[in-house]
Amino acid sequence: MDKKTKLAWLKRYSETNAVSGFEAPMKELLQERLAGKAEVSYDKLGSVVFTNASADENAPKIMLASHMDEIGFMVKHITKEGFLKFVCLGGWWEQVMLGQRVTVHGSKGDLVGVIGSKPPHILTPEERTKVVQKRDMYIDIGVKDEKEARKFGVFEGCPVTPYAEMAVMADGKTLLGKAWDNRIGCAVMADVMDKLAGKKHGNTVYGVATVQEEVGLRGAQTSVNLLKPDVAFVIDTCVAGGTPGVADDVAPAKIGEGIAITIFDAGMIPNTALRDFAAKVAKDLKIPTQISISEGGATDGGRIHLHGDGVLTLTFSIPTRYIHSHQSIIHLDDYEGAVELITAMIEKLDSKKYQELLKG
Repeated sequence: MDKKTKLAWLKRYSETNAVSGFEAPMKELLQERLAGKAEVSYDKLGSVVFTNASADENAPKIMLASHMDEIGFMVKHITKEGFLKFVCLGGWWEQVMLGQRVTVHGSKGDLVGVIGSKPPHILTPEERTKVVQKRDMYIDIGVKDEKEARKFGVFEGCPVTPYAEMAVMADGKTLLGKAWDNRIGCAVMADVMDKLAGKKHGNTVYGVATVQEEVGLRGAQTSVNLLKPDVAFVIDTCVAGGTPGVADDVAPAKIGEGIAITIFDAGMIPNTALRDFAAKVAKDLKIPTQISISEGGATDGGRIHLHGDGVLTLTFSIPTRYIHSHQSIIHLDDYEGAVELITAMIEKLDSKKYQELLKG
């Protein structure tokens, strides 16, 4: 796939609207991307599974897990004046929310909205020193009252997504857009499954786009129950360092310096044999890697590695600036390195290697 085609797909991944619990548009896009490349199935929560089966029934089962939901909002109440009160789907920090454009997905079509609150001009001196709380924010869709809002298809329970258009930045490889957490993981998973299509290798591989990761790793739980894998590679994002005020011991991975191998997060300590295997394959193939540490966050691996009597699990992270906001930044080289490394690991993994990894 040439760079132009990659960027076109990445733009579609980023700009697709699919917040937690409403992932159908992203599921449809991935099915388009992998049409004819793998068998398709689903769990009952909504995760989609793309299967590349081995002829050997005893071959190790490898799960590639990348969540397809993005953080967003849901309308919980319409005021009599027509403003929308909302709940957050996923982790939002108040300081990145105000004044941001959103898309309200009503029953009669999409509506433009903006997150508002009292303007600073009428705040008291004491109020100006405090962060505006989520409960005091609302979405303005430009209607005169509740009746008109409902006329345009707004209802309690309709999803709301951040609005942002993907853009290529100055160096041609740095990409700005919404939902890189975790659409870039979906892109990596899809590319790996594409590369494996028609190839002989010693494994059965499941490319899984999970649902509802941002609200509790829920799709990871149901999909791992369905598949019962032996090995899992979780593909997600991590907080990128290298920006003012961010220390290396807090966020060591930087954009453009390689795929990050997560050595610790709040939900999982990775399988060390698998971690070392990844480092060796990367070194042999001269694929740049970094480490990632997340003391305050977890990934789908937190659920997957505890399934049954355990799953050998490792998380690969794409370093991402300004994560969990309307606009975040990744680097094309890190994405491409992730595809190369994960594909190579699968090609080098077989029943014999799996037994070696089990012994640790």
